[in-house]
This record gives sequence, structure tokens and C-alpha cells, in this order.
Amino acid sequence: MTSTSFESSQTGHPRRWWILLILCLSVMVLVVDNTVLNLAIPSLMRDLSATPADVQWIIDAYILAFAGLLLTAGSLSDRYGRRRMLVVGLVVFGLASLLATLATNPWQLIACRGLMGVGGSLLMPSTLSLLFTVFPPEEQRKAMAAWSTVAMVGVVGGPTIGGVLLEHFWWGSIFLINVPIAVLAIIGTLVLIPESKGPARAVDPVGALLSVVGMSAVVWAIISIPADGLGSGRVLGGLAIGVLGLVAFALWERRTPHPMVPLQLFKDRNFSGTSLSIVLLSFTAGGLLLALTQYLQFVLAYSPLKAGLALIPYAVSAMLFNGVGATLGKKFADRTLIATGLVVIAAGFGILTQVTMDTGYGVLIAGLMVMGIGGGLAGPAAYTLLMQAVPAEHRGVGSAMNDTVQQTGAALSVAVLGSVLAAAYSAALPDSVPARDSIADTLALGPEFVQVAREAFTDAMSIAMTAGLVGAAAGALVALFVLPRRSAVPEPEAGQDDAGDEQGPGPDHDRVVAAE
Repeated sequence: MTSTSFESSQTGHPRRWWILLILCLSVMVLVVDNTVLNLAIPSLMRDLSATPADVQWIIDAYILAFAGLLLTAGSLSDRYGRRRMLVVGLVVFGLASLLATLATNPWQLIACRGLMGVGGSLLMPSTLSLLFTVFPPEEQRKAMAAWSTVAMVGVVGGPTIGGVLLEHFWWGSIFLINVPIAVLAIIGTLVLIPESKGPARAVDPVGALLSVVGMSAVVWAIISIPADGLGSGRVLGGLAIGVLGLVAFALWERRTPHPMVPLQLFKDRNFSGTSLSIVLLSFTAGGLLLALTQYLQFVLAYSPLKAGLALIPYAVSAMLFNGVGATLGKKFADRTLIATGLVVIAAGFGILTQVTMDTGYGVLIAGLMVMGIGGGLAGPAAYTLLMQAVPAEHRGVGSAMNDTVQQTGAALSVAVLGSVLAAAYSAALPDSVPARDSIADTLALGPEFVQVAREAFTDAMSIAMTAGLVGAAAGALVALFVLPRRSAVPEPEAGQDDAGDEQGPGPDHDRVVAAE
């Protein structure tokens, strides 16, 4: 092995498209797992006797570990190598998936999901940081769209494969599909991807500890809202600890000579404004599948396989418009695309508020396809704008920041939309119904409760979709009034040199280790 450098801003890595394929495969293992898990919610309730609170923790244990460790993992990838952290993350995630198949009660599965979150936090920051390291600016938007598109392939393939498994095998089989994907990604990473590091600098253990405490406490508080209420001691205590931890983290990062996170990034409106937009973009989608998978299976009585297939048009819509969004990004400002996409997503939520038992699948999929269009327009622009605002030597942390704000939005979505859905469902049921916590509990009472349970759930889902509409509209306003009119990083035409790299690689560039 020999240490060599290349100017990614000019020519890119010669194997960059093969590298993109492996990075996409690494992301797919996370996407497939989460989409299949949503589809398996009814099975988990039946086979593991999981309560709604258990199901929420099965979902949120991953988010808690993932979001809490992201900043530290991103910093470690910058220092010790992004490829190395990618491989370690894939190994941990694959092993945790195997352990999940052996769970015999909800809390064992929750523990395995937490370990999977650890693996995801190690691998995810490396994918975007490596992508922006090996691709020149004029190709980064196209690569970002491809990365997002392949992630949507996981949205299509995950529920379809998972539906087949759930119809023919026990629920634990859904985690087995992670293992071959992880193995292929590990092999491809070791064979094709060069090691990439930021400039050597001292470790910041105090910053790492404070970031883990602060982020974990905030996410803990958010995901506790559905079960305990916003004013509960657990939620308020978690928020207090989280805020204190993050304030202490910011103060420490300002005074330490080797900060884990360059706080000056937040002075850049492209970075700070896009981060807030991504939180709200993630908020619109995070709790959506939680409601829709229950609607398809409990209200429309779809099998798991049919429910998975029913979501394909949504994924195809998002995949197609990812490419459209990348193309339009060369002609329109990122602010315009982000705001437009969020307005379209809000319109999709508006359509979903009209779903009833009688409208069935038609109105549902129309709303989802509109949301797919909006996500395809907003997503590539938002993620590209955020990453281009990050200096090359901090790409691991920058990617972790991108992932952190996404997970924060997702956690907020599951907490807020999940709470709204549960509260509205309970309120919509007649007082004579004894089982009010979830539609699964009500349906278990017998056939005479089926009609009232389904009607109450569709009414509750309409209210939850209204909350999603408000979140998407707020995101559009943030994009319009916070983001600058033009991107901070101009994208040169293919073949042109980036003005900032005319002198060749300097000490602030990534160090790339490649095989001779």
C-alpha cells in the first residue's frame, strides 16, 4: 500500500462509479432493515406479544443508538479511516441482525436493534464522506441522486422480500436478509474502496462523551413523548440533560485546540439552514410508514406481501424524481428545489388526510406518489448543499451531521405523529370499547369490533397526516427565508478545474490510500 492523493474536485477517483455502487449497497442494508421492520409490526404484536410501547421501542432503540453515536463515529472515521469504519459498521450490523433472529421476547429484540444502531452509526457517515471525496463537484449531485435512488430500491425490495418471508417463515427471517447484503458490501469495500482520512489530529474524548450524552438524552426525551407525555418528568428530565450536554459540548468545542466538530460550520447559512430543512423533511416521512403499514394490514386487511407491493408506486415515484431533482439542480437554486419539494410533500399529506375506509388504496397511493415527487425534488438538493458546505478534512463529521439531523427529524416524526395517531385513535373509539391502546388490541376483541376499530383508525390517521402537512409547510418556509439564493459552492462544468484546488492538494485535503 502506498499513500497517494488525488484532486477529487478536478478528475475524481478512477473507480468512483464502482465505489458508488458499494456505498449504495452499504446504505441499502439499513434501508431494507427499517422498511421491513415497519411491515412486520403486526407480526411482532402477534408473535412476540409486543405492545404498542414495545413496538415503538423496537423502532426507536435503533434511532437512539444511531443518533447518539453519529457525531463521534463521524469524527473517528475522519481520524482513523472512513473505509475502516465502514467495514466495522457493516460487521457489527450484520452480527446484530443474526442475533435479532434469536430473540424470544420484545426486550431481547430491542437490545439487538440498539446494537444494529451502533453498527449503522459507524457505517453511515463513511458512505457520504467517501462519496464526496471520490467525486468532483460537477458529478456530486448526480452521484447523490444515484445514492438516494438506490436507497429507494431498498424501499421497494425490502417490503417485497420481507412480505414473502413473513408469509412463509417466522418474523425473525426478516433480519436474515441483512446478512448477505452486509457480506457483499464488506467484500466490495475491501476490494474496491481506497482508505480515506482527514488530516491527522488529536482525539477529542471529552467532546465525544458530551456529544453522546447530549444527543442520546435529547433523542431519549423525544421518543419517550408518546408513552409518557410532553410534560412528564422523564421527557423534561431528558430534554434538560440533553440541552445541558449539548451546551457543554459547544462550549468545550470552542475552547479545545482540536475540536471534534468545527462549530464555525453553523455560521454558514447553507449548512445551518439546510440542516433545519432536513430535520423537517425527515419529520414528514419518519412516522408515515408507521401509520400506513397498519392501515394497509389492519384496515384494508392486506397480507404483509400485498402491503409491501402496495408501496412500490411510492418508491418508484421518488426514484424517478431523484434523477429529475439532480438535473434541475444545475438550472435552479437549491433553495427553490428544497422549498418546492416540501410544498409538494405538504400537498401529498393533504391528499392523505382524505383517506377513509371507503376510499381505500386509490387515494392512499395518489398521496404517496405526490410525496415521492416532492422528496425526489428536495432530497438531492438538500443533502448536496449541506455536504458541499463542509470542508474536506471534516467530511466524516459533516456526513454524521447530515445523518444526525435526519435521525432527529425521524425521531420527532415517530414521537409526534405516533402520539397524535394513538391519542386520536383512542379518542375516536366509543367509550364502550375496552381495548383502546391500538387497533391490534381492539381487533383482537372479536369480529363485532372490526368496523368501529377501522373507522377510528382512519379518522386518527387523517389527524396525524394533518400534523405532517404542517411540518412540511414549515420546512418550505425555512428553505425560502433562511437559505441563501445561491449555493455556496459553485459546480464547475465538467473538465474545468476547481479554483480552490489550482495549487494541488494541501494539508487540509483528504489523504487517500490506494493500492499500487
